[in-house]
Amino acid sequence: MRLAAITTAFTTLISGSPAFAQTDPQGSGPIVNALGWLQGTLLGNVATAIAVMAVAAVGFMMLTGRLNWRFGATVIIGVFILFGAGTIVAGIQSASGG
Repeated sequence: MRLAAITTAFTTLISGSPAFAQTDPQGSGPIVNALGWLQGTLLGNVATAIAVMAVAAVGFMMLTGRLNWRFGATVIIGVFILFGAGTIVAGIQSASGG
């Protein structure tokens, strides 16, 4: 009974609705532009180079036994989430019908 209620609540929560349509409100242009710049900076060439160096450093430290494997795995998974964020959000939006 409880599982059915949770499933129903989750389905209702993620189902698409026109009330949740994503349109930019009037006057939000500078904010949207600033967030676009931030996204470009976080996912650009500089961030990619830094992430590659961080993963290489973590991998070398794990290889030589100077770093906890759990922390190293956390760093590497964090990089995957950072660069896969756009794909993750697009998947969630398509699953919810948005």
